Amino acid sequence: MNNDDAVTALISDPVMQKRLAKYLALKCFRNSALEDLHSGIVPASKSGDYTDVAVHTPFGDIPWNDLSRFDDAEMKVLMVDVVSKTYQFIQELFDEERGGELLLKLAVRDPAPHWDDPE
Repeated sequence: MNNDDAVTALISDPVMQKRLAKYLALKCFRNSALEDLHSGIVPASKSGDYTDVAVHTPFGDIPWNDLSRFDDAEMKVLMVDVVSKTYQFIQELFDEERGGELLLKLAVRDPAPHWDDPE
């Protein structure tokens, strides 16, 4: 089996595809500006569905379920970061040396074994 056959076998394997999807999400989204947006205090809800939670503003209360969690500036920062990290991932994946190393690493180990597998 030559290198091309080995790579084809790796990338056509459903287990590898799932691991690659997790790696992409981990590297490009989870470890991004999202972490900053995710930090902070999460409110508690007695009802469990957050209908009993509201944010008090000078202009009135906003029900938690109607509240936008990110403003436009934060969303832009997040998307710029995610696009940059995705570009870096693509560069790694398609680099002749680093891409092969990544695939071999994923063949051995799931990068996020505690996450649910993608469907």
